[in-house]
Amino acid sequence: MANFSGEQVMPAIGEAVRKRGSASWRGSLMPDALTKKGDRVDDSAKADHSAGLEQALLQASALIDSTVLLHRQRLVLPTPVARTGGVPIGDALESLIGRARHTVCVALTETGEFADAVLRSLAGIPERAAIRVLCTAESTDSALSRLVDSRLEARVSESALRETLVVDGVAALVRGAEGVGGQAAIVNDAAAVRALELLFAGAWSRGRKLTDHLQLSPRLRTELARNILERLRAGDTDETAARELKVSLRTYRRYVAEIMRELEASSRFQAGVRAVEFGLLSE
Repeated sequence: MANFSGEQVMPAIGEAVRKRGSASWRGSLMPDALTKKGDRVDDSAKADHSAGLEQALLQASALIDSTVLLHRQRLVLPTPVARTGGVPIGDALESLIGRARHTVCVALTETGEFADAVLRSLAGIPERAAIRVLCTAESTDSALSRLVDSRLEARVSESALRETLVVDGVAALVRGAEGVGGQAAIVNDAAAVRALELLFAGAWSRGRKLTDHLQLSPRLRTELARNILERLRAGDTDETAARELKVSLRTYRRYVAEIMRELEASSRFQAGVRAVEFGLLSE
């Protein structure tokens, strides 16, 4: 349907009426001329004129209705990106999650107001909706551990995350950086929401299941353990790896033995494979 502004409607109406009117009047002039010659007025010409004028008015009315409808549709379109302003983060989350029908994807980076509000809001999601919670190792405390026994899918990511909520791939909430007073942005732009959904999917594919993460020894979750696993996968000699990590050769080998024992691996190669399975290393 064409898009008409208010300035275009009235000229268009006038033009439609003028064309219909002139055509009908031209038809009506001929009977007047013939009347002067003694002929009778053609009543059918007057009827044609009335019908033509009525048709022009109907077209004008339809044009006005379509323009009003387009205007109303524009008024109800959501803002592409809007700040939550003074709205509490919990209320904004509940508003979005309450609209969920198919999928809800949440990224958590720490415990606190956002994580607590998300966990409270998840209870109101319809059972048919799929829910995925992606969190960092730092946020997997006892509050998040209860997700293990629920119907939710939860994974732990080693990637840098921004606290985000994506609902049905059509709307999202992105929490602002630290120091902005708990502000968040509601995103309704289709392209932006799709980009956030793809970023979440990428981090999700690289994450490890929360159940597996909680079963890991805290020793394997350290930065040092990950660095050692990276050296093992790269095939570095013990001497080279110990020098790069700035530890003694004896200490390095002790760490390797402990990691292999925690992963229940009989060889360094198997330790690397298990580390990828548990999400300690990316593929």
